[in-house]
Amino acid sequence: MTCIVGVRGSGEVWIGADSAGVCDTLITSRADPKVCRVGSYLFGFTDSFRMGDLLRFDLAPPNPSAYRGRPSDAHGFMVREFVPALRACFDAGGFSRVDRGREEGGTFLVGFGEHLFGVYSDLQIERSREGYVAVGSGAAVALGALHATRRQVAPRRRVVQALEAAAAHNTWVAPPFVLRHT
Repeated sequence: MTCIVGVRGSGEVWIGADSAGVCDTLITSRADPKVCRVGSYLFGFTDSFRMGDLLRFDLAPPNPSAYRGRPSDAHGFMVREFVPALRACFDAGGFSRVDRGREEGGTFLVGFGEHLFGVYSDLQIERSREGYVAVGSGAAVALGALHATRRQVAPRRRVVQALEAAAAHNTWVAPPFVLRHT
């Protein structure tokens, strides 16, 4: 239960997250952030702090400088290079699940350079046309705020406003907010 927001800007990506840790009716303010940098990558995660620990401390992602070219090439790089490294990390860390023959992981955002992607529990890679993505329990409210601010607000401020909106209207989203950019 959280809100993770990503926005593509001019040559960079901003990712922000709230600090709520929720279990049933208990909410705690986590000191370990849901946003982290690993080499050239920026991650913002939801679903599981265990997954976040694996992303932060154990993932050996492929070097994104190996990718050169169009945005669609970056998508292919994520599918062909990033996902296999992610699967290996999740398998080694005991995080992968197999349900009815389908491997599952978790949900998070990833940015590198000017590229922003959503990664979902079935390990699909999303590249949004809008240039912004939100995941977690506060995603619907955050997406509305991102849409409303798409023309006149700088990327960093858009992330903050989306997180503030989610915290105002979702009981499982709470400050402080942590923001990073590529």
